[in-house]
Amino acid sequence: MKKPRITDTTLRDAHQSLWATRMRTEDMVPILEEIDKVGYHSLEMWGGATFDVCIRYLNEDPWERIRTIKKYVKQTPLQMLLRGQNLVGYSHYPDDVVIAFVDKAAECGIDIFRIFDALNDVRNLEVPMRAVKKTGKHAQACVVYTLSPVHTYQHFLETALRLQDMGADSICIKDMAGLLAPYAAYELVSLFKEKLDVPVQLHTHYVGGMAIGACLKAVEAGVDVFDACSGPLAFGSSQPPVETLVRALQGTPWDTGLDLHHLFKIANYWEDLRRRRGFERGVTRLNDMKVFDHQVPGGMITNLVVQLEEQKALHRLDEVLEEIPRVREDLGYPPLVTPTSQVVGIQAVLNVLLGERYKMVPQEVKDYVRGFYGKPPAPIKEEIKKLIIGDEEPITCRPADLLECRFEKIKEEIKDLAESEEDYITYALFPAVARRFFEYRRKVRSGEIEPVVAEEKEVSKPQPSQEARPEQVQVEPTPVEESAGTMTINDVKELVRLINETEINELHVETPSIKVNIRKGFLGSNPPTFGEFPQGVPNQTVKEASLPPAEKPAEEKPANLVEVTAPMVGTFYRAPAPDAPPFVEVGSKVKKGDTLCIIEAMKLMNEIEAECDGEVVEILAENGQPVEYGQVLFLIAPEE
Repeated sequence: MKKPRITDTTLRDAHQSLWATRMRTEDMVPILEEIDKVGYHSLEMWGGATFDVCIRYLNEDPWERIRTIKKYVKQTPLQMLLRGQNLVGYSHYPDDVVIAFVDKAAECGIDIFRIFDALNDVRNLEVPMRAVKKTGKHAQACVVYTLSPVHTYQHFLETALRLQDMGADSICIKDMAGLLAPYAAYELVSLFKEKLDVPVQLHTHYVGGMAIGACLKAVEAGVDVFDACSGPLAFGSSQPPVETLVRALQGTPWDTGLDLHHLFKIANYWEDLRRRRGFERGVTRLNDMKVFDHQVPGGMITNLVVQLEEQKALHRLDEVLEEIPRVREDLGYPPLVTPTSQVVGIQAVLNVLLGERYKMVPQEVKDYVRGFYGKPPAPIKEEIKKLIIGDEEPITCRPADLLECRFEKIKEEIKDLAESEEDYITYALFPAVARRFFEYRRKVRSGEIEPVVAEEKEVSKPQPSQEARPEQVQVEPTPVEESAGTMTINDVKELVRLINETEINELHVETPSIKVNIRKGFLGSNPPTFGEFPQGVPNQTVKEASLPPAEKPAEEKPANLVEVTAPMVGTFYRAPAPDAPPFVEVGSKVKKGDTLCIIEAMKLMNEIEAECDGEVVEILAENGQPVEYGQVLFLIAPEE
């Protein structure tokens, strides 16, 4: 009987699930040679969110991470997670960028490419799989597992067979939410082993506690490989612990043969790192176990908590968790995995916060309904589709067919800072963040600034709007400041001078009497694709100083003017892009439903529309300025 093998996810999915992907390359290096001796099938150590986090928060070159790990890991194949046509981003990239990325990743040392599409739309895997096959590397294609009326065993099998026909070297059952029950795992793996000619692997998450049982039953059914991670980074929303599974299989026909003593030696290293860095241990809470009901993965719940905290609405989490299955049904039962988890999650949050379903629809949700993410597993409800995109017909082609190949043009944009082919690819994926990272790197190398390293003590679930970016300072009020509770306008001017004359990009100061947020630099991330807008304004300094709500003087407004208020906490943008004209100016005539501005909130761009016909008589928010819930943005004189 063939013994199952194990892929270790500690270096990628485990710390992405529990530690917000904040493990640094220098954290990995001391233990790599010991991990290489274990005898794993592969090490998943790249892809997913690791690429983005490296340049955005850790000041690391993700391509160097591959080379560094390859230097120490000589026996075990290196594996990455690839989001199909999304690569390591959140929207589709042109085919030439996909091919360039895959070629370079293979050249740097990736041996196995695990490729998935959130909708199981195999068209979105065609180009990346073909590119991997051309490099001679292993192309592992995923069948994303979820539960719905349309996600049957037959659906999963048909998807797997199509992927096999496309050249997949192996098939992975990707259970991102820990929904795969043990006996369902046995049935599904048995079906795949009977019908497929390629090896079958199982990837699952602990979440509600079924992962160990699912892995063991999958092994009984003949699974070739399953995923696990080191104990200190296991449990919770992460993978099951390798030590437990190795011990459970000892003395059986499926004994892995791995040395438990050696595994615990490695676990001791990770436990020491966890304690030293202040990272949380994976635990299963009641909300995690409710995944069996609402199907929301643990990582997605974490994001929802952050988003609701930002909106001062954490007490409404249960309402959002109840709304998510309804939105998912409306939108054709997309699996809740990046990026469709964000699409469904943000719409559910807005439906709850605004008290009216689909009153506001983010651009990403519109793009999903238009077919720009791929074909939904089931038809989108007609009344919902009409509500979101009106009479517009969704596309039926492969979404990337609509994207112009532009890699050569992209190179021209960044040739002043790029030092390698890898840099060009990094810029193609995350232009604004990459430019900032390259500028930072140049200043460090020239000695203009000192390297910025994250604090040793880090929170395990950072809030996106408050995470420490490169060259960013967080100033918390001291007990003295709290007791004094005063700040003068001269103090604010001094802070503005400080941020303009230093390498600091962002400064926050808050006392009981005043709050100041000062920011400079382009804080965007993804390339604008399918109507997605850059998330910042270049070379703009934003200042905010506000009294507590109770102390703000009430402003009298003419009775006939209509106030357009911010429906959420976020950042106000007057234009769809830095070089684009504003949506409206003072004096603009608008019709009901016209876009007035964009508010960036909860990682998405939300269009704010006019609720009446009329004329814009005043704009009360500055471009790039943070706005609070209920803050007046525009005054409109309605048509008589």
